[in-house]
Amino acid sequence: LWVMRRYVFGTGLLQVLTCSVVLGVCGYMFAGLSAAASAIVGGSLALSSTAFGLQILAERKEAGSAYGRQAFAILLFQDLAAIPLIAAVPLLADNTALHAQHPASVIKTVAVILAVVGGGRYLLRPVFRFVARSRQVEVSTATALLVVMGTAWLMEVGGVSTTLGAFLAGMLLADSEYRHELESNIEPFKGLLLGLFFISVGMTMNLPLLLHSPLLILGLVLALLAVKGALLWPLGRWISGLSRTDALRLSALLACGGEFAFVVLRQATEQGLIETAISDALTLAITLSMALTPLLVL
Repeated sequence: LWVMRRYVFGTGLLQVLTCSVVLGVCGYMFAGLSAAASAIVGGSLALSSTAFGLQILAERKEAGSAYGRQAFAILLFQDLAAIPLIAAVPLLADNTALHAQHPASVIKTVAVILAVVGGGRYLLRPVFRFVARSRQVEVSTATALLVVMGTAWLMEVGGVSTTLGAFLAGMLLADSEYRHELESNIEPFKGLLLGLFFISVGMTMNLPLLLHSPLLILGLVLALLAVKGALLWPLGRWISGLSRTDALRLSALLACGGEFAFVVLRQATEQGLIETAISDALTLAITLSMALTPLLVL
């Protein structure tokens, strides 16, 4: 992060802010969304697919190229931005409820997050030292899974997003002294779990909506790709100093929606911030934009 700070916190921050604002304003003006819903929708659509982007760069052996490094930096900042976005959903939902703004909910959320992070730092180290003495790979993997599930459950009990709990648990595990061992242990499951995630997203998709309103969905897909692509090109060309060709490659790679958007939109729907019909349409549009990304790159 420190070595790439100019790209991550410069171009990455600009990309997320500009795309969030423009797409949020479009949702507010054309879809009749509330200000809170527009902020969440804009933020979720501003994110691109890390799973697709890094895989495509690796397959084409372009991760070390100028535009590849820039794409990696933007994706890295987007992953960081997804965490406060997920945390903001219940807060914005509370603020739109009948009891209006309630500062206690903000304080409670921050307190729960600090308790999990602070407690995890002191508790994980002795736990994994004990597990390391067993010299059993299965025990280490199971303990890591228990930490993630347990943290998510604690966050749910505290009235905070379980997804945010899972992210915090991952952050704590990645910061522990046993991170390299854990990474090697879970490597065989990475592709399987990522595939399972996309399967679960596919099972929640409203496919009849695509048959009933194909023009609406295709319009949303084209609008998403056009708006993000148009905003990404000048960022790559003028801010990052890329050539025209590399700026175009950057736009094609990152114009799609991302997997974090599925999580944010589902959570916003459950909290009553976004209507189910709007969430279904956006989920379909994001999925199709991701499917078109390899073709756009080619």
